[in-house]
Parts: sequence; C-alpha cells; structure tokens
Amino acid sequence: MDLVGACRAFVSVSTRESFTVGAAAAGLSQPVASRRIAALEQRLQQPLFERTARRPELTAFGRDLLPAARRLLEAADALEHEARIAGRRPWRLAVPAIHPTAALARLVADARTLGVALEVRPAAPAGRTELLHTQQVRAALQAVPPDEAAWTLPLGLAGDHDPGVRRVHLDSLRPGRGSEAPPRRIWLQPEDDVPHIRDPLVRLRDAAGLQPAQLATAPDLATAAAEVLGSRDLLLCSPPQARELGLDWRPLGELPLARGYALITADHSNPQPLQTRLHDAIARCLGTEPAASRGPAA
Repeated sequence: MDLVGACRAFVSVSTRESFTVGAAAAGLSQPVASRRIAALEQRLQQPLFERTARRPELTAFGRDLLPAARRLLEAADALEHEARIAGRRPWRLAVPAIHPTAALARLVADARTLGVALEVRPAAPAGRTELLHTQQVRAALQAVPPDEAAWTLPLGLAGDHDPGVRRVHLDSLRPGRGSEAPPRRIWLQPEDDVPHIRDPLVRLRDAAGLQPAQLATAPDLATAAAEVLGSRDLLLCSPPQARELGLDWRPLGELPLARGYALITADHSNPQPLQTRLHDAIARCLGTEPAASRGPAA
C-alpha cells in the first residue's frame, strides 16, 4: 500500500469534506481516492469516516489520526524537495590540469546528457589530493598505478624531430665520450611527477648510465614543452599530448609506462555508480584510445 498516497487522499477529503472535491485537489479520481482511504482504514483496522453521513465526517479515530497524517505529508514533501535540490547539486570533479578547454567542455556536456551536473576543477596530482581532502570537490580523478586504475593511458617520449626509430631506448641518450653537445634531457610534467611513474624512470635512468640532470621536472606542461620544441630534448607524455604539441611520439624501449586514473570520492562513498555512468565520457576526455591507435607499433 502507498501509505503517503493514502494519507494524502485522507487529508484532502477530510479538509474539503467531500470525496469528489478532495480527490480532485489531490489529483485523483473519486474512485481512486475512495480505494486509497479504504486501504488505509484496513491497514489501521479502524474507520476514518462515518459511512452513514451525507458528507464525509471524521470518526473520533479519524480526528485523532489527522494531525499525524498531515505531519507525514509534510515530511514526504520535505524529502522530495531535498531530493530535487540534491539532484541539482553539481558534482565538482578535480581533473588533471593537462587537457585542452575543448576536452573539458565536452566532458561537462557529455555528463549533462547523462543526467550529471558536472563542474571540473583542473589541478596537478597533489592539488587534486588537497581539493579532495578539504572537500572543495566531491570527487577527483586521482593518479594511481595502472593495475589499480579504471582508465589508463600509455606514456612515451616525444621530440621535435622524428627519431627514426620505433622505440626510444634510454641508453641512446647517454652522452658520448668527449662530446661537447649538452646532454639530451627527458622532461617530466607535474602530472607524471608521481612515484609509480617517476621512481621506475629514475631507476632506468641510472641503469642506462645517464646523468642525474638528464631527467628533469618542469613546473608545468607549457614549460616542459617549450624545453623540447626546437631542441633535441624529449618530453614524457601521452600520444594525445604529443599530437596536440606537434611532437613525434615513441614508446620507451626498456619500460612500459602508463598513467592510471581512478575516481575517488571525498566522503569515501562508493564511486562506482558515477564511474560507470561517466566512464566513456571521462575516457574521451583523458584521450584513452584502442591499442592499435596509441602510437607506433613495437
């Protein structure tokens, strides 16, 4: 039985002292209102109206119950109001600060078509963590190892010139003996300055015999890209970033690296419903692609 609907019919009929008028005020037909009130009486095992009167008159039980029925309707109306407000409250989502405005705008638009009001807050990995902990956002795309990720994106090295190889091996960047040319550097952007990407790369740098300064972290993507453009330096980046910057991208020869992202909520609630709904939209924004189109084959 619809308890709220039955109480609404009961209150409306008792207030207007007419089944016909009360039913219409409640948006019901008279037979439906009568059936709902009868069901309520059956559940409560007491009559609410005198059946012998020419117009609806409350029984003593009905008069006693009427205030409680009104409170139930007020609570139900308040619940529906709060639900509407909560449904309109935007999801503030912290996202990587590396995507073009067009990609972020498309994410917001795609989310809107899926019934999610989304606001994006671009930030570096540490900034996204801070936004999440201070609850300035409701969720964040956090950088995680690929085996913990819902979305992954391959990383490789991109330069301003075609390297003429299918993969870039770090030992090819080792300065030659007696060379006067400055050693070639690999530039990291803040998005990749996280332990599960930076630490393996540092170990690989040392194993390949490169100088410590040959692996450098820039304060932002623009600075890192500027160091690469017009030089022989390389940028650690994804294939979509390389295309956007007009750079030639190749995978690393010694080590498969990838960015991984997981959706984390500020209140530690289950992110799965939102993640499932927005999975494809977020994938498009991040630039994840089928393996065949991620870059040159091995």
